[in-house]
Amino acid sequence: MLTRKELLDIIQARIDDADALYAAGRYDGAIYLCGYAVELALKRRICITLRWSGFPSTPAEFKHYESLKTHTLDILLSLSGYEKRIKRNSLAAWSDVGSWDPEARYKPVGKASSADAKKVIDSAKILIGRL
Repeated sequence: MLTRKELLDIIQARIDDADALYAAGRYDGAIYLCGYAVELALKRRICITLRWSGFPSTPAEFKHYESLKTHTLDILLSLSGYEKRIKRNSLAAWSDVGSWDPEARYKPVGKASSADAKKVIDSAKILIGRL
């Protein structure tokens, strides 16, 4: 089980990684890591909402929680209990990040621009701060 603290540490590490990739001109990777960080922030919020000490991380722990074994940000947002709040107060940021797909790791490199990456990084930071 990943504790809330461990999730928070991973979230911060992924955002730091995204900043480093952005600074190195690696925009596709920066965007990918932002989506992953928001996914983890949503899973952490689910833990808080459900008053869990941590999020399942092994097949045995997921046994009765298969619906949480997803990377789809819209589903996780719905399960977090924060959907109305995020869409009311952070819709622009959600629009920038919410369509993230973990399958983006298979997209050809070089499709993202500096502006695209900057917008996603900024939006991910907003969302993480509000979750």
